[in-house]
Parts: sequence; structure tokens; C-alpha cells
Amino acid sequence: MLDTEKLSVTEKSILEKIKTVIDPEVEVNIVDLGLIYEVHHYEEEKKIHIVMTLSARGCPVGDTIIRHVETVVKAFLPDYETEVELTWEPQWTPEMITPEGKAFLNM
Repeated sequence: MLDTEKLSVTEKSILEKIKTVIDPEVEVNIVDLGLIYEVHHYEEEKKIHIVMTLSARGCPVGDTIIRHVETVVKAFLPDYETEVELTWEPQWTPEMITPEGKAFLNM
């Protein structure tokens, strides 16, 4: 699970922008679903690196979600190269949903 306490101010701002990306199947943002594992901001290299997963392999909207993440980050920091890395480790589970996401889903 993402440890937001260790993020820089810029990384926290990037994460807030990513919260605008909604998983259309459950209508919750992908941050509160626990799909974002890491956010890295490299000032000198002008690069943003995001490590994320999807709730299931073969997710029919996975490519769309990844492109949307790239789009919102690029709009926020247009002078940076944005790289989104998809990983399956650790495997996503419902326990990764934030308290805010669970409240929205009535869990």
C-alpha cells in the first residue's frame, strides 16, 4: 500500500491529480481503490514514474485507465516525461482500498 507520509509535496500533488482517474467499473478513483503503489518525482531528470496495478489481469478498461493517468499527470507537469509501470506484485486485494474508498463502496 502507498505510504503517503513518505511522498514529497510534488508527489502528493501528483497523487491528488491521479485521484481524478475513476475506475468506470466501480466508480471510485484509482488512488482510493489502492491501485497506485508508488509515485516518484525526479526533478533533475524531469521525469515522473508511477507504479500501479489493476484490480484484475485482463481488466477490460486497464489500458484506458493507464492512459488517463498519463494524461492527467502530463497536463499537471507538461515539461516532464511520465512513465506508468504496470505491475502485478503485490497482487491487488480489496484490503488495499483506503478507508475513503471503503466508505464510498459501503464496505
